[in-house]
Amino acid sequence: MTPGIQPGPFLQLQNVLRCIDIEAFKIEIAGLVTQVQPLYESTKAYCGNYLTDRSAELHIAVLEDDLIYEQTMLDMEAKEEGMKLRKFTGPFLERAAIQRKIAERLLQEDTLLLHGSTVSVDGNAYLFTAACGTGKSTHTGLWREVFGNRAVMINDDKPFLKISQKGVTACGSPWSGKHGLDTNISVPLKGICILYRGAENVIKRITSKDAANMLHHQCYAAETETGREKTVLLLEKLMESVPLWKMHCTKTADAAITAFQAMSANISD
Repeated sequence: MTPGIQPGPFLQLQNVLRCIDIEAFKIEIAGLVTQVQPLYESTKAYCGNYLTDRSAELHIAVLEDDLIYEQTMLDMEAKEEGMKLRKFTGPFLERAAIQRKIAERLLQEDTLLLHGSTVSVDGNAYLFTAACGTGKSTHTGLWREVFGNRAVMINDDKPFLKISQKGVTACGSPWSGKHGLDTNISVPLKGICILYRGAENVIKRITSKDAANMLHHQCYAAETETGREKTVLLLEKLMESVPLWKMHCTKTADAAITAFQAMSANISD
């Protein structure tokens, strides 16, 4: 629901009528079990790979105001990125609302939502982030072509990163972009790489200072001051815990080979 706005009696009645025949369901994302009361039946199918029977820690009931809020936020994002405004469907906005509520709650569990494409090879995860349109999905697609069954997509758009003293774990989620590439697994994250288009494939290590602006921009924007403060702390821990890279790359198989050789070089068995 839009912060500071309470639904009136008519809006509340609309939600009751829409939900009356729609079954609630539970999903588990990054270890958090959430019960969802949706407005649209298709939402359960969208989250199908993450359904669970475990006891819920978070309960979400999507309201019409949530859909309005998500459309407003998407309009603001489009304006900031210089993109054309789009009118999104109710089911799409509902899924965005659920993602936002879960992302906000998972901050309390030291877990960040980061915009990027994340692939696992030989049981280790690698995350690629970049400005929109750079080719994150294209690059991880090359990894799947090169490494075949050794490569598994964790999430092609919105993975969750659980940060602890033992390291960082990349977790699958259903919010996986237009290609819908995700797997319900959790894998140790061994590197984050910021991608740029290039005429040749060149990758190098960078510092937290070099990566901070991009990662902050690509991270879920918390709605509360407490959440924003927690996000900054988690980003600092993330950058201390995982090797950071910058790569200028082509759209050839050699790009995947070059990235993997560099990012996996210091991983112990």
